[in-house]
Amino acid sequence: MRLALAWLRPHYCHMRAEPQAAGYRPDPVIASPAHGNVAQWLGEAVSPADFPQTIVRFRNDRHAATIGLENLTDDQWSRHFGRFQPLDDNLPQPLALKYHGHQFRTYNPEIGDGRGFVFAQMRDAADRIMDLGTKGSGRTPFSRTADGRLTLKGAVRELLATEFLEALGVNTSKTFSIIETGEELERGDEPSPARSAVLVRLSHGHIRMGTFQRLLFLDEKDHLEQLVSYCLQQYPGNAPPPDAPARDEPAVILMHQLVERMADMAASYMVAGFVHGVLNTDNMNVSGESFDYGPWRFLPQWDPGFTAAYFDQTGLYSFGRQPEAMHWNCAQFAATMRLLADSEPLIFALNRFGPLYMEAVGRRWCWRMGVEPRGAEEDAKLVGASEAAMRENGTQPDVFFFNHRGGGGESDGELGEMLANYRSVCEGHEYWSSGAPHSMLIDEVETLWSAIEQRDDWAPLFEKVDALREIGRAHGEPLPPAGNIAQT
Repeated sequence: MRLALAWLRPHYCHMRAEPQAAGYRPDPVIASPAHGNVAQWLGEAVSPADFPQTIVRFRNDRHAATIGLENLTDDQWSRHFGRFQPLDDNLPQPLALKYHGHQFRTYNPEIGDGRGFVFAQMRDAADRIMDLGTKGSGRTPFSRTADGRLTLKGAVRELLATEFLEALGVNTSKTFSIIETGEELERGDEPSPARSAVLVRLSHGHIRMGTFQRLLFLDEKDHLEQLVSYCLQQYPGNAPPPDAPARDEPAVILMHQLVERMADMAASYMVAGFVHGVLNTDNMNVSGESFDYGPWRFLPQWDPGFTAAYFDQTGLYSFGRQPEAMHWNCAQFAATMRLLADSEPLIFALNRFGPLYMEAVGRRWCWRMGVEPRGAEEDAKLVGASEAAMRENGTQPDVFFFNHRGGGGESDGELGEMLANYRSVCEGHEYWSSGAPHSMLIDEVETLWSAIEQRDDWAPLFEKVDALREIGRAHGEPLPPAGNIAQT
């Protein structure tokens, strides 16, 4: 397959700027009559759990500044993100969203926000809508037999995933807050009783592919049209290509944007050496952000068959099959749009996934290596030679990219010959001369958790978060996600 790589803007290895600060601007558009008041049928108002304790363990002031909440005291933070006292002029009550989804390719109409809700919406400095959503905030009408809670370990794991993915240029939700809640949870797949927490994540939205699937299942065409309009307004993206049929129809426009976003997300996972583990349609956000981290892993070595979830017995969501999984999910989304559009323009959009994915892999690979792209064919060969070198030498991906940053490193054979033709576009950063890269393999995750579990020692975790953010600064400005609103 021929690639069609866009040239990256020069100097993308400059020091990464901190997220842009903004004042607090509440804008609960999900419940606004001016935007169709989609909350009426998109979810149900719920009450948060009344936790025994609310101990602030992590607050992301770096991203709180982007929505004007960095100056909250710890007591205010605890009230808003542990007790869920409404923020000023925002949603008066949390909203648990309704959705269906394919879970390991079996359709399930009995899901929804079973331990989370949307709590608030506001605008950032770029005037983008931002959501604060929860995980572990209590039972909802969609909890079924679950307790609506989250383990503290699960919250810590999500923090580590989001921080490292952000550093590696992945368009991801941000772990905004972790508050320990003082309950003891029984879990069948981990040591119990487990400490409990409530997590708040910051993202551009919480509308999932499964949200659309539910409306198709219920034949709610009017609501489906309203949701398409809402998404196009709140998550603007590229127009379909000039040769796309029915390119002015809203459902077709959204389909093209979704395909672009999912192809880019798949590419970002592969270049990061990341395995999400549960790529169900209810875990796919139409804003194009990666989110909802459960059994994730980063690769110990370049292995397409590596899986993250112990229950993924067939390897459906293994590392190398993630692009296939996201393409399949896009096909399910196309099925929902058939209620609003003809097949031909939707299939046209779906067929763009492969070329877009290959394009995104090339540009993201060059970005992570810190070299200037040389064109579609050359960059495809670079990716292939890099993969072959990692397989042959058993090199862990973070080590490989660290060693070859800016086209450096000692490489024999095809990879060495190719890198000699690439020009470094990186400015110096002390991280690249530190001797060894930071990574986020499962053994270190367990070590960080053990310090908390056994000694209530949070210092190693905070030191790791600082180290991961340093990786982000060393990489420079991230690439803008393809077909998406800009990252925070």
